[in-house]
Amino acid sequence: MNELHQVVSIIALTMGVAWASGINLYAAILVLGLLGASGHLVLPPGLEILTHPLVLVVAGFMYLVEFFADKVPGVDTSWDVFHTFIRIPAAAALAAAAVGEMHPAVSLAAALIAGGLATGVHLTKAGTRVLINASPEPFSNWTASVSEDVVVVAGLWTALYHPWIFLFLLVIFVALMLWVLPKIWRGVRTLFEALSRLFRGQSPKPPQWPPDKTIPAPRKSLPPES
Repeated sequence: MNELHQVVSIIALTMGVAWASGINLYAAILVLGLLGASGHLVLPPGLEILTHPLVLVVAGFMYLVEFFADKVPGVDTSWDVFHTFIRIPAAAALAAAAVGEMHPAVSLAAALIAGGLATGVHLTKAGTRVLINASPEPFSNWTASVSEDVVVVAGLWTALYHPWIFLFLLVIFVALMLWVLPKIWRGVRTLFEALSRLFRGQSPKPPQWPPDKTIPAPRKSLPPES
């Protein structure tokens, strides 16, 4: 039973790090590093480097930068685009380190799964932020940003101390993500197409009904027979 719990804990930590990194990489590193440095958590050997003071200082600084950048409409989207090349590889590397001293094949498999999970989470966040930026008021950005930080901390805490619950919630999250992600990016594509037509000075396309079909001309009524 203890061995099963240990395996589940490792899987939850691995997937938890990947999931959290897709939302806010620096918050994930900072939470794990502070818990490990304070003695509230025994990190796997591969993640003990997160407790180093230099890592904590850099992660804390970058978290503050992201905290403010993530609340400015437009800047948050640029930040997400740039971090496409940071969050996903970092999530894969952290996940590989989280499995501990296991066979290299296990580490590689963990990195591949974590990279895929972080990619989906990152795309969901970035696409949602693009749609939120269509709103002229800034409060929705602030609400989304603060909610993401709270979710990262709560999710990592659940993964560390309640791994079974986290894995159950993660399965639900992935299912919802696979369902909603295509809809989000269809909305993003529609938004960019509308902006492109606006910048080219074209009027928006009027909606067609029936879709993609020619509206038939009304039929003329025949005169009554004499």
